[in-house]
Amino acid sequence: MTMPEPLRVLIDTDPGLDDAIAILYALAERRFAVEAITTVAGNIGIETTTRNGGRLLAAMGRGEIAYAAGAAGPLVAQGIDEEAIHGADGLGGVVLPEALAAPSASTATELLAPRLLAGDHGALTVLALGPLTNLAQLLRDAPRAYKRVGRIIAMGGTIFEPGNAGNYAEFNIAADPHAARMVFNAGVPVTLIPLDVTRKLRANPEDLERLAASGSVAARLSANLIGAYFADNTSRQSRPLHDPCVMLMALAPHLFGTETMRIAIDCDTQRGRLIQAPGGAAIEVAMTIDAQGALDALWAGLSG
Repeated sequence: MTMPEPLRVLIDTDPGLDDAIAILYALAERRFAVEAITTVAGNIGIETTTRNGGRLLAAMGRGEIAYAAGAAGPLVAQGIDEEAIHGADGLGGVVLPEALAAPSASTATELLAPRLLAGDHGALTVLALGPLTNLAQLLRDAPRAYKRVGRIIAMGGTIFEPGNAGNYAEFNIAADPHAARMVFNAGVPVTLIPLDVTRKLRANPEDLERLAASGSVAARLSANLIGAYFADNTSRQSRPLHDPCVMLMALAPHLFGTETMRIAIDCDTQRGRLIQAPGGAAIEVAMTIDAQGALDALWAGLSG
């Protein structure tokens, strides 16, 4: 039987603990062809997110994949610092090898645009794990290349769940709501995975033991990264795995239930709040997940 071609993807990210797990999964899962990684300031500063991107590639022996630093802050106003959650290194103290190669001297737009223009229209999917600043800059500075993106799958926002960046907003959208508004309205298909879904994909200490037992590099590192969430609060029963939902949606959409919604974004009064409004952008929003099936799929991919 002929195996299908791997899904060609570009990863835009701000690693970050759960970003790191999602990246390890994408690098371990042979159904993905990761063609480039761009980093953005989000969970922590751009120097740290870029360093972590290179180190994750090194941990998986993937020094051939180009990576580049993108936006050091949002399009408007100041960023949001999440060092208290992710640690000063962004990875909760989990040690990774030094990068096999330096980041590209190109900007994120300069790295992505030629790849998009060289391929067939729609051939590349963007997996967006952080604030959407890099994609907004690509849209602004290289609109012809941006329009060749086949699909954007992004972790962000909340519909009915309480926020984690204020009462009504999720961090990735709140960090740069102007960028998110641009991306949502640009015409390239967007699938959004909000907190309503990502909080349902959870791992407990017993799940980590099962993951670590597989022995693969990606599994071992992911178990350590998730374990870092528990280290400072042993009373936690489980931990949500937000960003891996993006990768799972790309490969196993049957695990999710989606709805088309018209979404506007509050960029001012309640920064980052998503509002269902008749004049909003029409995007696909995940609202349900087979949580056990998704966890099993994630663990299987990390285990190789």
